[in-house]
Amino acid sequence: MVESIADEKGDAGRLRRSFMQAMGFAALLWVIKLLEATLDLNFIQYGVYPRQLNGLAGVLFAPLVHGSWYHLFANTAPVAVLGTSLLYVYPRSAKTVIPVIYVGSSLLVWLFARSAYHIGASGLIFGLMFFLFTLGVLRWERRAIALSLLVFFLYGGMFLGVLPGKPGTSFESHFFGALLGIVLAFVLKRRDPPAPEKKYSWETEAAVAKEENDSGGGGSSQISLGEPKK
Repeated sequence: MVESIADEKGDAGRLRRSFMQAMGFAALLWVIKLLEATLDLNFIQYGVYPRQLNGLAGVLFAPLVHGSWYHLFANTAPVAVLGTSLLYVYPRSAKTVIPVIYVGSSLLVWLFARSAYHIGASGLIFGLMFFLFTLGVLRWERRAIALSLLVFFLYGGMFLGVLPGKPGTSFESHFFGALLGIVLAFVLKRRDPPAPEKKYSWETEAAVAKEENDSGGGGSSQISLGEPKK
C-alpha cells in the first residue's frame, strides 16, 4: 500500500515536470512574438531559407519564429500536449527525439524545400505527433496504444498537412518532421521500458486466496499417517 502511494506520487511529480517543461517552451514562443511586436521588428529573416548560407541560421531559430498571432496560437496547444506526452511517457526517447526533430526537420527543409522563408514550430509538432502515434502501433502496449489513440483523436485531422496545401503553408516542414518522427519510432522502439501494470488491492487479495486454496490451506481436511492406537 505504501509502495503504491509512493509510485502514484512519483508519477504525479513526473507528469508535473513534463508539463512545466513543455509549457516553458511554449511560453518562450510567446515571449519571442511579444518582443517582435513590441519592438516593431520582423523576425522572419531568422527563418530557414533553403540552399542559402544566410538562411542556414534558421535551422536553429525558425521553430521559434511565427508569422502571426494566429499561427502561434495554433501551435501552442499541440506543443504543450505532445511535448508533455513525450516527456512523461517516453522520457529516455525524448532526449533524442526532441533535438533530432527540431534540428533535423529544419535542416531537411534547408536542403530540399521551396525557395522561401520557412518558420514556425510545425515541423517539431508533426514530428512528435507521428512519433507518438507510430510508437503506439509498434509497441502495442496498453499505455502506448492509449496515447496513440489520443494523439489520433486530437490531431488526426492534421495528418494530411504533410501534403501540399495552401501556398503560404510550409508543408515541407510538416513532411520532414513527420518522416523523422516515423523513423525515430522504429529506431527507439525499445528505448523506454514498458510501464509496470498497476495491481489493485482486490487483485492481490484474489491471488493470495488462490495460492492458499492451491496449497491445501483454508479449511481443507487433513489425514494422519500414524498407526491407530490399540
